[in-house]
Amino acid sequence: MRPPTGLPSLSRRSRVLLVTALVLAALLLVGPRLTDAYTNWLWFGEVGFRGVYHRVLLTRFLLFLVVAVVVGAIIWLSLLLAYRSRPVFVPVSGPGDPIARYRTTVMSRLRLFGIGIPLLIGLLSGLVAQSSWATVQLFLHGGSFGAKDPQFHLDIGFYTFDLPFYRMVLNWLFVAVVIAFFANLVTHYVFGGLRLAGREGTLSTAARVQLAVLAGLFVLLKAIAYWFDRYALLSSTRKEPTFTGGSYTDINAVLPAKLILLSIAVICAVAFFAGVVLRDLRIPAMAAALLVLSSVLVGAVWPLLVEQFSVRPNAATKESAYIQRNIEATRDAYGLTPDKVEYTNYKGEATKDPITVPADQSTVKNIRLLDPNLLTQTFIQRNQQLQNFYGFPDPLDIDRYNINGEVSDYIVAARELQPQNLSGNQTDWINKHTVYTHGNGFVASPANRVNQAPPKDTQAAQAAAGSDSGGGYGYPVFTVGDQSTVSDLFTPKDKEAIKLDQPRIYYGELISKGDADYAIVGGNNQAPREYDTPTDQYTYTGAGGVSIGNWFNRFAFAAKYAERNILFSGAIGSDSKIIFNRNPRDRVTQVAPWLTADGDVYPAVVDGRMQWIVDAYTTLDNYPYAQRTSLDGVVEDSIDQTTGRLLPRKEVSYIRNSVKATVDAYDGTVTLYEVDKTDPVLKAWSGVFPNAVKPESAISPDLRAHFRYPEDLFKVQREMLAKYHVDDPREFFTNNAFWSVPNDPTQEGAASGMHQPPYYVLVGDPKTGKATFNLTSVMVGYKRQFLSAYIQAHSDPENYGKITVLKLPPDSQTPGPGQTQTSMTTNDQVSRDRNLLTGGNVNKIKYGNLLTLPVGEGGILYVEPWYLERNAGGPNTPSFPQLVKVLASYRDKVGYGSTVKEALEQVLPGTGSAATDQPNQGTAPPNNQGTAPPNNQGTVTPPATGKDAAVKQLDDALKAVQDAQKSGDLGQLGKALEQLQNAVNNYEKAGG
Repeated sequence: MRPPTGLPSLSRRSRVLLVTALVLAALLLVGPRLTDAYTNWLWFGEVGFRGVYHRVLLTRFLLFLVVAVVVGAIIWLSLLLAYRSRPVFVPVSGPGDPIARYRTTVMSRLRLFGIGIPLLIGLLSGLVAQSSWATVQLFLHGGSFGAKDPQFHLDIGFYTFDLPFYRMVLNWLFVAVVIAFFANLVTHYVFGGLRLAGREGTLSTAARVQLAVLAGLFVLLKAIAYWFDRYALLSSTRKEPTFTGGSYTDINAVLPAKLILLSIAVICAVAFFAGVVLRDLRIPAMAAALLVLSSVLVGAVWPLLVEQFSVRPNAATKESAYIQRNIEATRDAYGLTPDKVEYTNYKGEATKDPITVPADQSTVKNIRLLDPNLLTQTFIQRNQQLQNFYGFPDPLDIDRYNINGEVSDYIVAARELQPQNLSGNQTDWINKHTVYTHGNGFVASPANRVNQAPPKDTQAAQAAAGSDSGGGYGYPVFTVGDQSTVSDLFTPKDKEAIKLDQPRIYYGELISKGDADYAIVGGNNQAPREYDTPTDQYTYTGAGGVSIGNWFNRFAFAAKYAERNILFSGAIGSDSKIIFNRNPRDRVTQVAPWLTADGDVYPAVVDGRMQWIVDAYTTLDNYPYAQRTSLDGVVEDSIDQTTGRLLPRKEVSYIRNSVKATVDAYDGTVTLYEVDKTDPVLKAWSGVFPNAVKPESAISPDLRAHFRYPEDLFKVQREMLAKYHVDDPREFFTNNAFWSVPNDPTQEGAASGMHQPPYYVLVGDPKTGKATFNLTSVMVGYKRQFLSAYIQAHSDPENYGKITVLKLPPDSQTPGPGQTQTSMTTNDQVSRDRNLLTGGNVNKIKYGNLLTLPVGEGGILYVEPWYLERNAGGPNTPSFPQLVKVLASYRDKVGYGSTVKEALEQVLPGTGSAATDQPNQGTAPPNNQGTAPPNNQGTVTPPATGKDAAVKQLDDALKAVQDAQKSGDLGQLGKALEQLQNAVNNYEKAGG
């Protein structure tokens, strides 16, 4: 008989090649990670948060080490015990016995199998476990919430800080014991301790003892898991989407079942441990069978029967107490408690004339005409001139400034370098990374006015818009810009309105979107090389950036970006620095990885410097009884859907805007400020990273004046308020009193089915009449279109964070946004003018934000600007919208004009004088042609002149041209064009 052989041996040359290949593979795997670790260490030192980097890295390493050692040691011990207790004489069934071959292979490489396998599994386990570093740190530093759960009466901190850690430890012990059990089983099988020959097989005493102990440990861990499962019931998803948390079935069936199963598991574990001294394994086997059977009957079937035959027939009664728990917990977790949310009954019909209410005068005066979601191209065209490599974000942002003692809202944007717009030799490495390094300028435009009112005559407006200059009307009035390249747009007085000492932008949203997000500044004491203005170059003098003056750092960054030019370029000298990680939002999340940043970052001029303001949230996903929601889904609206600006995919049941962060646009300095002293989650993280977050007292008054209530938090809260404004659990269960966020009626295509975004507006305070900066949203009834509520969150420092909800009566017939949009756009005169403005679909009408404003102490006013986007000559030629019309709706009346004043005078006579939507608006006579008829049908009565017939003829002629174009019949097209020319002549004769 030929003795069994092991694995074939390798030749010397093969071993050398194998070792070389392994070394190269290790370098390829580890090298980039070492490079990233070193460059990240340099970067964290630059921003002053190296302590954060060290703490996270140390926690990850220790967690990796502990889990790797524990898991690896348990598996190694199980293999060692199985090997040492192997039978001395192992019977061989014959020359073809495969086990003998495996046994020989293992014996020839004992270290590889006995140490290598536990080591590999331990390392893999450690790599997976180190990502749970936050769980460990919250366990070590978490404190009390000051509130207890309604079931077990434990502090909320136990569920959010302690329980996740206990379950993590338990999970890794499960992994170690399960793998150890199978490793021990296989080892005994290979070395003869377990034989499967014959009907019954044989099991050595050592194998029986070791396997029984491991099985007993597994079942004991299962008993502990049942204990912790009791607490997890308070975050049960059984009743989702109705509510999150323990339901009647969970508390009255599943909870007792967990205790029963825990007892059975303990008995089963004792039975397995008894197998150490008993030769009969029938008792442990019966105990295991009892546990499995009980898990099915007690853990699954019994709760199912309770749910089907006890709860469902009486669901409203049975679940009321648990829905009440969910309501209270959700309000606590999402900051919707009575001290933060004020509900006010609102009739939906005005009780006073708005002209007599001071707050309404302030509201009308600050009606926002400019839509930041539509004007990016307009800002680019009006502020870029010949520098095509500059750009503005899409959408733009809105903020408010105090100018000459008066607060006004402004459309604001930083004039950034846009790497994608570089062309020709601008894209060469030397130019892209050392010459075109920064943007230049901050642009602000009053949100409630344009440079010149559009012509009242629609055809004149359309004709002017079709000219190369766009008619020169309906454009933003720019208040500040950069220092030289667009000086023709700004008067010296305007430039002083918002004082900006340093207009250069090295850190921004657009500048960071290049393929390789870095710029190399400074140099070798040569003349300035960075492009600054058409006549000037510049050399960066800020504190931002990491030195690459030494060869070691140059090599590290050359490897990081796979760019040899960093090593050999003569533009890099001893004083050079590399600026990277330039996205403001990313800089905040990197220095504070425990925070979730808002999707909308906005620029503000603070104390003469441009700062990016970032709202940051602390979140949890295990607040007991609080409703769980998906961040990325709940914040998505029509604007986010078109721009792709979304939060990460993350489930939360608790959120707080506890931190405001700023990023200096020039030197990249990141500063975190505490703005919620009551947040226990922030307190825990402040214990983990002391001094990372500055106290609220460090916020300057100028910075505080630019804080806005964050959009993403507001979207989450309005989604919660849609259900959790309801106090009565029974009414909650029926869904009848729920609200919903309306779809955006101003959008077309896929975006039309998305939620309407919230809007920042300046509205008059009912008590003081003073203009206040609020984030607002309307709510409609559940599966209805009528208005149900108006939500506004205050951003002014004195009332920051307060939410006011105006609740309309349940039977209110006040039109919602969708109904209002339909009534305005289907109006006869509006429809005709829209056809004229579009010129047979040559141009395009873009609907601006449909603002909803409470006026008249009970009334609702809608205002919507219309923009005309003309055909610029081709699909690749940029076009930009300009304001052409303003629509208003109030009490079923439709107002329509070239200015806010004209539109308002038709629905609210006397209030138009307060509007400031364009210069010289006070001299324009009101246009009352569109005043609604006495029968209040919502239609606009056109003037009784021959002009109507001419307009109708124009409509018919345009339709004939469109039909001829579709048919492709040149003869028909010629006749249609002739008809159009005749219609235009008749229109002009009629006074058009």
